Amino acid sequence: MSELLPVERVYDAELVAEQASLVRRLEARWRRSRAVPRGLKTRRALRGAVARCGRSLARFPGAVVRGVVVAARAWRRWVRVRDYREAAEQQEKLADKFVEIRALALFRWKMSGAVLGGVAVAMAVLHTLYGAIVLWAAAGVTAVVLAIAGRRKDGASGRKAVLAGPRTLTWTMDAKVLVDAFRDARLIGKDESLRLVERARRVGDGWALTVDLPPTRKAVDVIKHREALASALAVDEVQLVVERVRGRGGHAGRVFFWVADEDPYAGPPVRTPLLDVERWDAWRAVPFGRDARNRPVELPLVWTSLLVGAIPRQGKTFAARLAAAGLVLDPYARLYVFDGKGGKDWDAAEQLAYRYVCGDELGHAYAVRDHLVELVAEVQSRYARMATLDDELCPESKITPVISRDVGLGMPITAVVIDEVQVYLENPTREEVGGKKTTLGAYIADLLTYLVRKGPAAGVVVILATQRPDSNTIPSRLRAVLGSRFALRVMDWRDSNIVLGEQMNTRGFDASTLLPGHKGVGILRPDGETDADVVAMTVRTYYMPNTDWRAICDRGRALREAAGTLAGHAVGDDAVRPVDSSAVVQVLGSGTGWVVPEPLASVVDHLGDELDAREFVPTAELVEALEVEATAFGREMSELGCRPVRRYVPDGEGVRRVRGYLTADIRAAVDRAGDESGSLKPGQL
Repeated sequence: MSELLPVERVYDAELVAEQASLVRRLEARWRRSRAVPRGLKTRRALRGAVARCGRSLARFPGAVVRGVVVAARAWRRWVRVRDYREAAEQQEKLADKFVEIRALALFRWKMSGAVLGGVAVAMAVLHTLYGAIVLWAAAGVTAVVLAIAGRRKDGASGRKAVLAGPRTLTWTMDAKVLVDAFRDARLIGKDESLRLVERARRVGDGWALTVDLPPTRKAVDVIKHREALASALAVDEVQLVVERVRGRGGHAGRVFFWVADEDPYAGPPVRTPLLDVERWDAWRAVPFGRDARNRPVELPLVWTSLLVGAIPRQGKTFAARLAAAGLVLDPYARLYVFDGKGGKDWDAAEQLAYRYVCGDELGHAYAVRDHLVELVAEVQSRYARMATLDDELCPESKITPVISRDVGLGMPITAVVIDEVQVYLENPTREEVGGKKTTLGAYIADLLTYLVRKGPAAGVVVILATQRPDSNTIPSRLRAVLGSRFALRVMDWRDSNIVLGEQMNTRGFDASTLLPGHKGVGILRPDGETDADVVAMTVRTYYMPNTDWRAICDRGRALREAAGTLAGHAVGDDAVRPVDSSAVVQVLGSGTGWVVPEPLASVVDHLGDELDAREFVPTAELVEALEVEATAFGREMSELGCRPVRRYVPDGEGVRRVRGYLTADIRAAVDRAGDESGSLKPGQL
């Protein structure tokens, strides 16, 4: 019997060995191949790639949905001609290009419909010729394209961020993020970029950076759109300080900005440094507060005046007392303190004030009037006495530090501080001045206007504080000549402009945007004669409660007693010196009412409060309201210095260009009419 050989078992062994050898050869060839990426030449990397492919397939539907959204947004922007419209808006030619924009939008709508119809017809023909495979192929290609458009990108909405944590610091590490922020805020164009003058660095409790804008771009536009830039940088606007770089090393397109780590006004208030000062010189700027970068801000008072405006309980009285504190600590300074509120905020100053009135009754208003008349006569007398001094002592017919401290000459720095000035300016009591009837409030306004205009050169400083900064409270003739302005929080941009000046909100300074919790924080517009190189700045005033104010006033009285300069109300002498009232009336003009000719007077009556709130008024509106003939009206207004201009105004369907008058020109014509009527001419002294 023959033996059977294990052929099958041998055959199996040989087959397994051959397969294993084939796998090894393929694996070796895979690893040596240059066409295979290095990251896929190991089994671990290959398994990772397979896993990633699986995850990509799982994410594919979501990417397609996002791609649909991205494509729809892009098509909507294209069909609505947003690129052309934005370019026209930046060039302020939207009204001129409106017809072209509508025509182009209609053309793009028609093109979209034509393309959609053509694609539908082509797909129907191909489906008829080749069957359903065409539809499946088109759907696959479209899905892939949409998935690519909707793939996740760093920094996009709802997608992963580049850095962990807030994105507010990304611009300090990547200049491209900063450029994108300027583009998002529409401060530079899509094809424009920035030039870094210096890289981001730590300055105090924040980051600082200086950049050069593209040619023709201006730093003032960045300041004006500071809120948009803050949004693009993902910070609160109170944390962002933007300034134009001036002087040597600066130009109109160089911008410095500083971003605080947190709200710079949220910390505890800082006490005034005057508490640690034994005495002060009125000729030195007064410590007023600190800016967002915690730099001290000083407020000069000699040669200028100050208006403080705010709604109640925002720190208005504190700011006025800070300005007066430096004068209190100068024993040679003289103070007129009038408190229309009638409280105890200014009681401590009574012990050193030369003239003091506290209250809102009629008798108090008459006392304020009499003291101001006395001071106007004093200013006239000072000019007359300075004219007799030699050129070495008085070289320019202006008061000097030596003159102000010479007790024998009797011309000290004199401050008129009036809190709640609207109480006196709105007094409706009728009285006759210079043969003409007027109101007590109007007369006081004219006296203050004279002191603000003519007083600085004679050593008179006027500080006014009010919680009603409207055109009725403070007449434009008075408000226009007040040098320094400080606006704490107010109700709206109109009130802010009344305090800070015309169109300050369009330049990026609006006190109505200040936060209610920021007590003592306001926008300071310093006088043009100061050393400040900015139009305005946000300042947090020093903190000086009643206890500190009383301590400063006690020290001020002691200094005056030691110097022998205590006088007037402080020593019980309230008698008003005899004054030639006719001379005062003559210098103020023939009566206190301003002689405004027609039709300018009718225009002012028609506009009322809007004379300060509006920037432009159309001619058609005035002609219809005043019922005058258009040609004669235009000729008469031109003769008064108000020439018509053309401006774009909103219309029912867009904007249109119309003729009209700038309210700034109307106010200037009113001021000129007052001057020409004999009021406050420099040559009358």
